[in-house]
Amino acid sequence: MSLIPSFFGNRRSNVFDPFSLDVWDPFRDFAVSTTRTPETSAFVDTRIDWKETREAHVFKADVPGLKKEEVKVEVEDDRVLQISGERNVEKEDKNDTWHRVERSSGKFMRRFRLPENAKMDQVKASMENGVLTVTVPKLEVKKPDVKAVEISG
Repeated sequence: MSLIPSFFGNRRSNVFDPFSLDVWDPFRDFAVSTTRTPETSAFVDTRIDWKETREAHVFKADVPGLKKEEVKVEVEDDRVLQISGERNVEKEDKNDTWHRVERSSGKFMRRFRLPENAKMDQVKASMENGVLTVTVPKLEVKKPDVKAVEISG
């Protein structure tokens, strides 16, 4: 590796060339792969909105192009809602020429710890037009009975 990049092709180190000095690069052995493979290109950008209404916690996830069979909604005992899924890579034909590949594929998973007022046994999910909606009803908040106490004296 030289201090100044070569504009004349890939030149090798030469003791008589002042611009081809080999300099120790401490990051040379830490190669970072920027290529995306089906295993590493999970579409982690799955956007999920969580709003709380008077009656429920409502989650909306954008999962365009996925069928409901490819998305999983699970509830764990410790009030954790997990939304996961997978978009598979399309089968390639050897005669096809790809000009651009921008749609992501792979697995995604998002987990949310729900508050104490969530009814975990009544979770409902639906999917329409690429939007997954998960509704978690809330426990009714009982207003405490207020009893007037007469003051003596």
